[in-house]
Amino acid sequence: MKALKTKITKGLNVGAVVDVCDNSGAKKAKIFGVKKSKTVKGRLPAAGVSDMVIVAVKKGKPEVRKQVFNGVVVRQKKEFRRSDGTRIKFEDNAVVILKDDKGTPKGTMFKGPIAKEVCERWPAISKLARIVV
Repeated sequence: MKALKTKITKGLNVGAVVDVCDNSGAKKAKIFGVKKSKTVKGRLPAAGVSDMVIVAVKKGKPEVRKQVFNGVVVRQKKEFRRSDGTRIKFEDNAVVILKDDKGTPKGTMFKGPIAKEVCERWPAISKLARIVV
């Protein structure tokens, strides 16, 4: 996992239900943890684009439902600022489910665009991405 050039605004709190945009069998997932996040005492962690999160699958095929996976946030509705000064936001909040901690995706195809920041940090996801914004 590589460091990013800019600070991403954290737009997804713990408890947010997000879309799963790959073909792993999951449709909706609930974020219940953020990996490598530091907060003050008593504050729940939040996640932004290209953060690794822990998700529980809520809707999808029976073999993946009610299971816990790692995932990477690839789109968020809350706008964030890039280092060149442009601001970007997406139509939905979406994650990609991962097989392991190294960042290999469980699915083989992604639906919709993926943020450029995700491709910088996670090279295995960028290999499968069709549309990079």
